[in-house]
Amino acid sequence: MRTGFAMCVEANFPPLFAEYERLDVDCVLVSVMADDAPRARVAQAYGTLYCYWLGYAVPVQFSATVSSRIVAPGGRWLAQWPADGQPALAVANIDLDSANPDIDMALRHARPWRRRAQDGLYRDRLVDGDPRSDIRTVF
Repeated sequence: MRTGFAMCVEANFPPLFAEYERLDVDCVLVSVMADDAPRARVAQAYGTLYCYWLGYAVPVQFSATVSSRIVAPGGRWLAQWPADGQPALAVANIDLDSANPDIDMALRHARPWRRRAQDGLYRDRLVDGDPRSDIRTVF
């Protein structure tokens, strides 16, 4: 299993998470020192967009705002700490061969399709020489 790591402010750098997908990681572990619920949603979005598991860790004193948690490649939260300010663990099985429908769709369909699309799958369908497509600063 390939694992990537991001610390605190790095959660604000989308290219880092895209690079982890390009490097074919299976799971990214993100640790932040912030009492910031939107940051957890951003982390969930990275796991969803790039189709990998993502562990999101915060200090226990921030658990009332958003607790540590684990997201599956399809975007569903698999586990999370209780929001009670007490130390705990968020634990989930990471099964690379999972038959779970949302994980299977993310790993075996969405991720490969996105890679093909970014590698030029639609290049021959682009229109050249049409001002409506070439000029992107006006309607």
